[in-house]
Amino acid sequence: MKDTTKFYINGQWVAPTTPKTLDVINPATEEAFATISMGSAADVDKAVAAAKAAFPAFSRTTREERMALIGKIMEVYKTRYEEVAETISKEMGAPIWLSQAAQAATGLGHFGTVLEILKTYKFEEDRGATRIVKEPVGVCGFITPWNWPINQIVCKVAPALAAGCTMVLKPSEVAPLNAHLLAEILDEAGVPAGVFNLVDGDGIEVGAALSAHPDVDMMSFTGSTRAGIEVAKAAAPTVKRVAQELGGKSANIILEDADLGSAVTGGVMNVMNNSGQSCNAPTRMLVPAAKHEEALTIAAAAAEKVKVGDPFAEGTKIGPVVSEVQFNKIQDLIQKGIDEGAQLVAGGTGRPEGLNKGYYVRPTIFGNVTNDMTIAREEVFGPVLTILPYESEAQAIEIANDTVYGLSGYVSSGSLDRAREVASQLRTGNVHLNGAGPDFGAPFGGYKQSGNGREWGEFGFDEFLEVKAVMGYTAA
Repeated sequence: MKDTTKFYINGQWVAPTTPKTLDVINPATEEAFATISMGSAADVDKAVAAAKAAFPAFSRTTREERMALIGKIMEVYKTRYEEVAETISKEMGAPIWLSQAAQAATGLGHFGTVLEILKTYKFEEDRGATRIVKEPVGVCGFITPWNWPINQIVCKVAPALAAGCTMVLKPSEVAPLNAHLLAEILDEAGVPAGVFNLVDGDGIEVGAALSAHPDVDMMSFTGSTRAGIEVAKAAAPTVKRVAQELGGKSANIILEDADLGSAVTGGVMNVMNNSGQSCNAPTRMLVPAAKHEEALTIAAAAAEKVKVGDPFAEGTKIGPVVSEVQFNKIQDLIQKGIDEGAQLVAGGTGRPEGLNKGYYVRPTIFGNVTNDMTIAREEVFGPVLTILPYESEAQAIEIANDTVYGLSGYVSSGSLDRAREVASQLRTGNVHLNGAGPDFGAPFGGYKQSGNGREWGEFGFDEFLEVKAVMGYTAA
């Protein structure tokens, strides 16, 4: 078995300061298949020192040098593509088809997008006698989750490298091995020592130390709102920049002129994808009250077709959820929905029939949900959909916005103009009209307690730049 107990610091794989290990569990088997070390503040100090030492030289590299570096990273990534996909399926349970088509693909997608941005990005412009300069923000600390692991790592690492920043990554300790593969890819591609550093560990030890570190200029965090608040608190005394992509409870408004069968079926499948473990999943489906019963029938039929099983088996639509902790949380919330009087349309508590081992959850649909129910307020992060009836378009918009979150929104209508009008009233960072998918060039992030700052595309690139005004740069 490959040794995954070391950290990548200053271009070398090094042992932790204090030996302490954690097993990486395959959620399909509930068995350990790898071991990592759990870092400490001392390991963070070493990694940050390496990033700080590397910053002066790397921040002064040319656009062309960084473009060549990212191009080389993409070349090496392609040679490890299948390994990345298989690793993600083993450590967090995504079906192998999803890991190949989307999970691993997002890494290449973000590198490719930032390479195109870098080709023409205006780092300098003159306004009168003043030159406006955009410069790398400095040493960046990254804390990333397990649900779309390589996606959420690379959408930080790629623009940071392109901007000329150096960085320290703490990946999720639940699904850390894809991050180790990325470190190997960056090393082989020739990323200079100290520019990228990796320290495994938990939020209490490594995350807190990284967030509070005086030599870290920016923290970029993706994860729960609760943990994001702790990152912001730890970062506050050093007044560093903090960018956060947090939780969501996204509404999917299906208007009365939409194709109900297509919209409801598509909404169900969107929630079930990745076992419901997506922060922007459309987990609150809003349907006209007059069509509520019809929508429940369609949704139940769609859920029946979702095959749950081994991530590497033919025909599997969704695999297990990531961990025992997550499994138990989802079971509790499903039971809460039943106890609070929601109508159980499909699924329910327990594992799907025939699956007695692994953290498998039954695809679950609730109808007749009201927006004050726990399952409509809290982020379940599992294959659980709530369907809420509404009486008018205005009420649908009101319900959609009645949440502490504001990450994404979805609108289906037979009229694109009408869908646009509803979208303009949603307090969310993203809105998908009539089943539109993600866009690597579009900004990703949320309003309210879904976070601040933006990732992806040029907006995500801007997050890693400081703005300097040099007055008197040109002769008057």
